[in-house]
Amino acid sequence: MAETRRCERCGSEFEPKREHARFCSARCRVAWNRENWNRVNRDQQKWGSENWETRRRQGTQTSALGWAITAMQDTTGRLGRTKAGNRAEAFAVIGEAVWWVTIVDATLVRYYPDEYDEALARMPAAQRRTLETMLAGLRFVRNRMGYYADHADFIQPCPDEEAGGDAPITEWNWRSLPVPALETLPPRGQEWELSRYEAYQDLLADHTVGETFGQTSGFLDLVASTAKAEADAAAG
Repeated sequence: MAETRRCERCGSEFEPKREHARFCSARCRVAWNRENWNRVNRDQQKWGSENWETRRRQGTQTSALGWAITAMQDTTGRLGRTKAGNRAEAFAVIGEAVWWVTIVDATLVRYYPDEYDEALARMPAAQRRTLETMLAGLRFVRNRMGYYADHADFIQPCPDEEAGGDAPITEWNWRSLPVPALETLPPRGQEWELSRYEAYQDLLADHTVGETFGQTSGFLDLVASTAKAEADAAAG
Protein backbone atom coordinates (compact mmCIF):
# COMPACT_ATOMS: atom_id res chain seq x y z
CA MET A 1 0.00 0.00 0.00
CA ALA A 2 1.40 3.39 -1.01
CA GLU A 3 2.25 5.86 1.74
CA THR A 4 -0.10 8.81 2.14
CA ARG A 5 0.43 12.07 3.99
CA ARG A 6 -1.86 14.85 5.10
CA CYS A 7 -1.45 18.18 3.32
CA GLU A 8 -0.23 20.82 5.75
CA ARG A 9 -2.62 23.41 4.34
CA CYS A 10 -5.90 21.81 3.26
CA GLY A 11 -5.65 18.61 5.30
CA SER A 12 -6.43 16.26 2.42
CA GLU A 13 -4.48 13.03 2.04
CA PHE A 14 -2.08 12.66 -0.87
CA GLU A 15 0.60 10.29 -2.10
CA PRO A 16 4.01 12.05 -1.96
CA LYS A 17 6.12 12.10 -5.09
CA ARG A 18 9.13 13.52 -3.25
CA GLU A 19 10.70 12.59 0.07
CA HIS A 20 10.11 16.04 1.54
CA ALA A 21 6.64 16.66 0.11
CA ARG A 22 4.36 18.54 2.53
CA PHE A 23 1.53 19.71 0.29
CA CYS A 24 -0.89 17.98 -2.04
CA SER A 25 -0.46 20.53 -4.83
CA ALA A 26 1.48 23.59 -5.91
CA ARG A 27 -1.62 25.68 -5.17
CA CYS A 28 -1.63 24.59 -1.52
CA ARG A 29 2.10 25.16 -1.20
CA VAL A 30 1.86 28.70 -2.59
CA ALA A 31 -1.15 29.49 -0.42
CA TRP A 32 0.60 28.19 2.70
CA ASN A 33 3.67 30.31 1.91
CA ARG A 34 1.54 33.43 1.54
CA GLU A 35 -0.33 32.77 4.76
CA ASN A 36 2.59 31.77 6.96
CA TRP A 37 5.79 33.13 5.53
CA ASN A 38 7.19 36.54 6.43
CA ARG A 39 9.39 37.12 3.41
CA VAL A 40 11.03 40.17 4.96
CA ASN A 41 12.43 38.18 7.87
CA ARG A 42 12.75 34.84 6.14
CA ASP A 43 16.53 34.93 6.18
CA GLN A 44 16.28 34.85 9.97
CA GLN A 45 14.52 31.45 10.05
CA LYS A 46 16.34 29.05 12.33
CA TRP A 47 17.37 25.64 11.14
CA GLY A 48 17.84 22.90 13.72
CA SER A 49 18.23 23.79 17.38
CA GLU A 50 16.37 26.82 18.71
CA ASN A 51 19.52 27.58 20.70
CA TRP A 52 21.55 28.40 17.61
CA GLU A 53 22.39 32.10 17.76
CA THR A 54 22.14 34.48 14.86
CA ARG A 55 25.01 36.86 14.41
CA ARG A 56 25.86 39.85 12.30
CA ARG A 57 28.19 39.38 9.37
CA GLN A 58 29.01 42.36 7.21
CA GLY A 59 26.01 44.16 8.67
CA THR A 60 23.52 41.45 7.70
CA GLN A 61 21.62 39.25 10.14
CA THR A 62 22.49 35.69 9.17
CA SER A 63 20.55 32.60 10.15
CA ALA A 64 21.63 29.12 11.07
CA LEU A 65 20.90 28.23 7.45
CA GLY A 66 23.50 30.80 6.45
CA TRP A 67 26.04 29.16 8.72
CA ALA A 68 25.16 25.74 7.28
CA ILE A 69 25.79 27.05 3.76
CA THR A 70 29.10 28.53 4.89
CA ALA A 71 30.04 25.19 6.47
CA MET A 72 29.13 23.40 3.23
CA GLN A 73 31.27 25.78 1.19
CA ASP A 74 34.21 25.48 3.59
CA THR A 75 34.00 21.69 3.72
CA THR A 76 33.67 21.14 -0.03
CA GLY A 77 36.55 23.59 -0.49
CA ARG A 78 38.70 21.49 1.84
CA LEU A 79 38.33 18.53 -0.52
CA GLY A 80 40.90 20.14 -2.77
CA ARG A 81 43.26 21.11 0.06
CA THR A 82 43.34 18.03 2.29
CA LYS A 83 46.37 15.83 1.73
CA ALA A 84 45.37 12.59 0.06
CA GLY A 85 48.10 10.70 1.93
CA ASN A 86 46.21 11.10 5.20
CA ARG A 87 43.33 8.78 4.39
CA ALA A 88 41.62 9.08 7.77
CA GLU A 89 41.41 12.86 7.40
CA ALA A 90 40.41 12.56 3.74
CA PHE A 91 37.56 10.18 4.54
CA ALA A 92 36.42 12.48 7.36
CA VAL A 93 36.29 15.51 5.05
CA ILE A 94 34.27 13.59 2.47
CA GLY A 95 31.86 12.49 5.20
CA GLU A 96 31.46 16.09 6.38
CA ALA A 97 30.80 17.24 2.83
CA VAL A 98 28.07 14.61 2.44
CA TRP A 99 26.46 15.77 5.68
CA TRP A 100 26.45 19.49 4.87
CA VAL A 101 25.31 19.13 1.27
CA THR A 102 22.34 16.97 2.25
CA ILE A 103 21.44 19.20 5.21
CA VAL A 104 21.51 22.36 3.11
CA ASP A 105 19.51 20.64 0.36
CA ALA A 106 16.78 19.52 2.79
CA THR A 107 16.63 22.96 4.42
CA LEU A 108 16.29 24.79 1.12
CA VAL A 109 13.57 22.37 -0.02
CA ARG A 110 11.63 23.01 3.19
CA TYR A 111 12.05 26.76 3.63
CA TYR A 112 12.72 28.01 0.10
CA PRO A 113 10.68 25.66 -2.13
CA ASP A 114 9.80 28.29 -4.73
CA GLU A 115 13.40 29.36 -5.34
CA TYR A 116 14.50 25.72 -5.33
CA ASP A 117 11.90 24.64 -7.88
CA GLU A 118 12.51 27.70 -10.06
CA ALA A 119 16.24 26.94 -10.19
CA LEU A 120 15.49 23.36 -11.21
CA ALA A 121 12.97 24.49 -13.83
CA ARG A 122 15.59 26.69 -15.51
CA MET A 123 17.83 23.67 -16.11
CA PRO A 124 17.70 21.49 -19.22
CA ALA A 125 15.75 18.33 -18.44
CA ALA A 126 18.80 16.05 -18.60
CA GLN A 127 20.85 18.29 -16.30
CA ARG A 128 17.98 18.48 -13.84
CA ARG A 129 17.63 14.69 -13.72
CA THR A 130 21.38 14.37 -13.18
CA LEU A 131 21.36 16.83 -10.29
CA GLU A 132 18.33 15.29 -8.57
CA THR A 133 19.83 11.82 -8.96
CA MET A 134 23.15 12.94 -7.46
CA LEU A 135 21.41 14.50 -4.46
CA ALA A 136 19.36 11.34 -3.92
CA GLY A 137 22.56 9.30 -4.09
CA LEU A 138 24.20 11.51 -1.47
CA ARG A 139 21.21 10.94 0.83
CA PHE A 140 21.90 7.22 0.53
CA VAL A 141 25.54 7.81 1.53
CA ARG A 142 24.45 10.01 4.46
CA ASN A 143 22.05 7.35 5.74
CA ARG A 144 24.54 4.48 5.50
CA MET A 145 28.07 5.83 5.96
CA GLY A 146 29.30 5.37 9.51
CA TYR A 147 26.20 3.40 10.52
CA TYR A 148 25.97 0.40 8.20
CA ALA A 149 29.17 0.81 6.19
CA ASP A 150 32.60 2.32 6.69
CA HIS A 151 33.86 5.31 4.73
CA ALA A 152 36.28 3.01 2.92
CA ASP A 153 33.34 0.90 1.72
CA PHE A 154 32.03 3.92 -0.19
CA ILE A 155 35.22 5.60 -1.37
CA GLN A 156 37.95 4.27 -3.64
CA PRO A 157 41.23 6.24 -3.41
CA CYS A 158 42.93 6.50 -6.78
CA PRO A 159 46.69 6.32 -7.34
CA ASP A 160 48.65 9.19 -8.80
CA GLU A 161 50.49 7.37 -11.56
CA GLU A 162 52.94 10.20 -12.19
CA ALA A 163 53.80 11.40 -8.69
CA GLY A 164 53.13 8.15 -6.84
CA GLY A 165 50.91 7.77 -3.80
CA ASP A 166 47.26 8.76 -3.85
CA ALA A 167 45.72 11.17 -6.34
CA PRO A 168 43.94 14.29 -5.00
CA ILE A 169 40.73 13.54 -3.10
CA THR A 170 38.57 15.13 -5.77
CA GLU A 171 39.76 12.41 -8.17
CA TRP A 172 38.78 9.54 -5.86
CA ASN A 173 35.79 7.47 -6.93
CA TRP A 174 32.63 6.29 -5.25
CA ARG A 175 32.58 2.50 -5.10
CA SER A 176 29.83 0.36 -6.57
CA LEU A 177 27.89 -1.30 -3.73
CA PRO A 178 25.60 -4.32 -3.37
CA VAL A 179 21.92 -3.81 -2.63
CA PRO A 180 21.63 -2.98 1.09
CA ALA A 181 19.58 -4.95 3.59
CA LEU A 182 16.43 -2.94 4.24
CA GLU A 183 14.22 -5.40 6.11
CA THR A 184 14.21 -3.32 9.29
CA LEU A 185 12.57 -0.37 7.51
CA PRO A 186 8.81 0.00 6.96
CA PRO A 187 7.62 -0.69 3.39
CA ARG A 188 7.60 2.96 2.31
CA GLY A 189 10.99 3.50 3.94
CA GLN A 190 12.36 0.53 2.01
CA GLU A 191 11.04 2.06 -1.21
CA TRP A 192 12.65 5.44 -0.55
CA GLU A 193 15.99 3.93 0.49
CA LEU A 194 16.06 1.60 -2.50
CA SER A 195 15.45 4.57 -4.81
CA ARG A 196 18.35 6.39 -3.13
CA TYR A 197 20.56 3.33 -3.58
CA GLU A 198 19.64 3.12 -7.27
CA ALA A 199 20.46 6.82 -7.64
CA TYR A 200 23.82 6.19 -5.98
CA GLN A 201 24.61 3.32 -8.32
CA ASP A 202 23.47 5.34 -11.32
CA LEU A 203 25.40 8.58 -10.92
CA LEU A 204 27.80 8.29 -7.99
CA ALA A 205 29.32 4.82 -8.30
CA ASP A 206 32.44 4.91 -10.49
CA HIS A 207 32.24 8.72 -10.68
CA THR A 208 34.61 11.10 -8.92
CA VAL A 209 33.99 12.78 -5.59
CA GLY A 210 34.88 16.12 -7.15
CA GLU A 211 32.25 15.80 -9.87
CA THR A 212 29.53 14.98 -7.35
CA PHE A 213 30.22 17.81 -4.93
CA GLY A 214 31.01 20.32 -7.65
CA GLN A 215 27.58 19.98 -9.25
CA THR A 216 25.48 19.61 -6.11
CA SER A 217 27.09 22.34 -4.00
CA GLY A 218 27.12 24.69 -6.98
CA PHE A 219 23.37 24.32 -7.40
CA LEU A 220 22.69 24.80 -3.68
CA ASP A 221 24.89 27.91 -3.63
CA LEU A 222 22.81 29.31 -6.48
CA VAL A 223 19.49 28.68 -4.73
CA ALA A 224 20.76 30.14 -1.46
CA SER A 225 22.12 33.26 -3.19
CA THR A 226 18.81 33.81 -4.98
CA ALA A 227 16.83 33.40 -1.77
CA LYS A 228 19.09 35.80 0.12
CA ALA A 229 18.92 38.41 -2.65
CA GLU A 230 15.12 38.30 -2.60
CA ALA A 231 15.02 38.55 1.19
CA ASP A 232 17.42 41.52 1.15
CA ALA A 233 15.38 43.25 -1.55
CA ALA A 234 12.17 42.74 0.41
CA ALA A 235 13.81 44.14 3.53
CA GLY A 236 14.81 47.25 1.61
